[in-house]
Amino acid sequence: MTDSRPNDTDDCGCCSAHDRESTSDSGPSECGHDPARDGRGHDHGSDSPHTQDATPSTRTGTDDETHLRLSVPEMDCPSCAGKVERSVETLDGVRNIDPQPTTGTLLVDYDPELTTPEAVRERVESAGYAVETTARETLLVPEMDCPSCAGKVDNALKSTPGIVAVETQPTTGRVEVTYDPDRVSRGGLVAAVESAGYAVEETTDSTESIWRSPRALKTWTGAVLLLGGVLFEWILPGLDATLFTFVYEVTVAWLFFLGAAAAAGQEIVRNGYYSAKNRSLDIDFLMGTGVVGAILVGLPFEAATLAVLFSVAELLERYSMDRARNSLETLMELSPDTATVLRDGDETTVPVEDVAVGETVVVRPGEKVPLDGTVTDGQSAVDESPITGESVPVDKSAGDEVFAGSIAAEGYLEVETTATADESTLSKVIEMVEDAQRGQTESEQFVDRFAAYYTPVVVAAAIVTTAVSPFVFGVAWTEAFTRGLTLLVIACPCAFVISTPVSVVSGITSAARNGVLIKGGQHLEAMGRVRAVAFDKTGTLTTGELGVTDVIALNGNDDTEVLGCARAIEQRSEHPIATAIVDHAEREGVADRDIENFESITGKGVKADLDGRTHYAGKPGLFADLGFDLEHAHVETDGGVVSGANEAETETKDCHHGTYLDLVNETIPRLQSEGKTVIVVGTEDELEGVVAIADTVRPEAERAVARLHELGVERVVMLTGDNERTARVIGEQVGVDDVRADLLPEQKVEAVEALREEFEHVAMVGDGVNDAPALATATVGIAMGAAGTDTALETADVALMGDDLSRMPYLYDLSARAGRVIRQNIWSSLAVKAILAVGAPLGVVQVIHAVVIGDMGMSLGVTGNALRLANVSPEDSAPEAVAAQSDD
Repeated sequence: MTDSRPNDTDDCGCCSAHDRESTSDSGPSECGHDPARDGRGHDHGSDSPHTQDATPSTRTGTDDETHLRLSVPEMDCPSCAGKVERSVETLDGVRNIDPQPTTGTLLVDYDPELTTPEAVRERVESAGYAVETTARETLLVPEMDCPSCAGKVDNALKSTPGIVAVETQPTTGRVEVTYDPDRVSRGGLVAAVESAGYAVEETTDSTESIWRSPRALKTWTGAVLLLGGVLFEWILPGLDATLFTFVYEVTVAWLFFLGAAAAAGQEIVRNGYYSAKNRSLDIDFLMGTGVVGAILVGLPFEAATLAVLFSVAELLERYSMDRARNSLETLMELSPDTATVLRDGDETTVPVEDVAVGETVVVRPGEKVPLDGTVTDGQSAVDESPITGESVPVDKSAGDEVFAGSIAAEGYLEVETTATADESTLSKVIEMVEDAQRGQTESEQFVDRFAAYYTPVVVAAAIVTTAVSPFVFGVAWTEAFTRGLTLLVIACPCAFVISTPVSVVSGITSAARNGVLIKGGQHLEAMGRVRAVAFDKTGTLTTGELGVTDVIALNGNDDTEVLGCARAIEQRSEHPIATAIVDHAEREGVADRDIENFESITGKGVKADLDGRTHYAGKPGLFADLGFDLEHAHVETDGGVVSGANEAETETKDCHHGTYLDLVNETIPRLQSEGKTVIVVGTEDELEGVVAIADTVRPEAERAVARLHELGVERVVMLTGDNERTARVIGEQVGVDDVRADLLPEQKVEAVEALREEFEHVAMVGDGVNDAPALATATVGIAMGAAGTDTALETADVALMGDDLSRMPYLYDLSARAGRVIRQNIWSSLAVKAILAVGAPLGVVQVIHAVVIGDMGMSLGVTGNALRLANVSPEDSAPEAVAAQSDD
């Protein structure tokens, strides 16, 4: 028999609150909101970057659903899309159809047990449209480390027949190409990239140092020759003999400078050629033009200086970019390559990719868990910091979930796998961190728009400067060319353009290492502008689990006796309150006792026979009906004090039988005012005690809210479906500024909208799917405890991988710092470029200044500034660190 106690009691607000929370805070939304299409571009059917275009073009979604992507180029209007959709939707097993006529793409979610990709294609063709099979390939192009490089690669690929789509990622050195395998092969893709001047590598692991690469050796050779030229030109001019005259007077120093320009400038001129070939007005074209032009007009020193310094700058930029990329590589290294599997009673070491779901893997002390799974045998403390960011190991035993990449600190574990290698939580985190670098932030969009005008304008200024300087400033043509050349160098917006991407990469990967998954640079930037934060209550500010908070023993009993009776009676109940009592009794070491004749009393509680006597546990009203005087409940008959409830000592009153409590007017109202549910335990003849239960507040909640206030958040609000009284108690405990209770899901959305009207930028923190409508409405939606939860990972803009609210101040602090770094990088780059651009036509700024300060110096400066974000840790968001941050 199950417990049929209703949750809408008048005696305590907590029961009704928890049921309301189960539908509002913790239950599925009934507002029609699709968390995968939340109104902010979270369409994981159409644009999800981890959709694989293959043959067949499928990827696994839920356990019983597969996604198919088809290229239907002739489907180029809404009418065509309608015909295709109507034809496919009649097929059994089709769950969802998303035709996209603007790209000629059809996305279909289907049940693989009921239909196949071939059947879907047949339906498309039966509607009169041909299906082109596409594939997706990821190419590693480590030398493509700036937007200018990416532009050339993009142009080269898009001009290749059979290419459907190209996505370049200079911050990771990757290019994703969607193509028709019937028209172009992988070799053709590689050839296209190489035609832009960039090599395609098979792995990102480089055994060769940047400083010993072929380009570096050429640069060092050029540097030595440049110093040799300087030696003969200025230090030992007597040895600088004229060798011959051919257009120009060729001296020993002249040859040294020419050799330096040839050695260090080879790559520059080569890349400039590819830029011209791809009609790209970029840094390589400008610098290549500058080197060749300087030689042609008889300025070998300027040509050599430009070639050597720019090559050094390129090497330094590559080194800095690799450091930024390595922050992502460290995440990838967390996942082990092999697993020890139990097969037919024997242990076998195999690649993790070969382990199927349901197999048992062995993890020994110090080893990494190879795949997500459930512990079936053994126990160990497990370091889950790679996933949750929490450095304190968590004890795991049979029945507990473990994640790939976590480390068994001690003890032996056998784990039944629940996901393949490419579907593990760690794999998804890595994939999403990579995907996060695809979308542009507002700052990047501004920079791109500005750079599109900046470079042509400065190039035009360089031409004008060269043409008019002899007439305006009375200088020689060679000096005029030098000034124009200087402006050409200044025209390169490299430092300006990379200022935001490197900051985003550094910030996002730093967050991932600390258990915070940020789904894109735009969310990192938006979080830094947040002025108000809304928290869900159940599962967010509270643990979402009921726990015993008070035990008050009556009539000479002690805590253990009260808990023993309560546990025995509640043992067979399925009610959450009963579970909380049983769990608490187990933790306190209270033994279970045998009962008979268990019975649920509808709407009031439960009863059972214990040691031959009938015992009851339930609402205070149950005992009032049994005839007890709850205004006069004896505690001790010898004048003792209340056991187990220090706060209640002042409530005891003396009578001629000892001391008593007024449960009706004092004790129970006090407990209920604290947001607690009250259960009375006793027999037909005696009250044995009172047990109070409440949803426990997270221990870090109050500290997290206080830190947010100190870091600059203006308003912290709690939104809950719980009743007003309980919500107020929790709100006061954690220190929020405002409590809005009794909210349905759609009312939470309205509350977030109201906050956005007042504060513009608002973050909503909830437990993933359950608060999807409100998460979608907020500027930034943040899901708690997303580790191992597919939907939470895909729905929210930011996922806190562990159930740890202390990551919220860290997230806000990191985002605010990232915003400051981005602004510092952009405006400092602009300021330096502006100063140099003004000084170049006047002859104040030379080529060496333009390269060392404007290009190399600023590129290194913005990269180094961005890499500071990698050192931000949750400890930096502590209150004692706030004062120091204010001056950052």
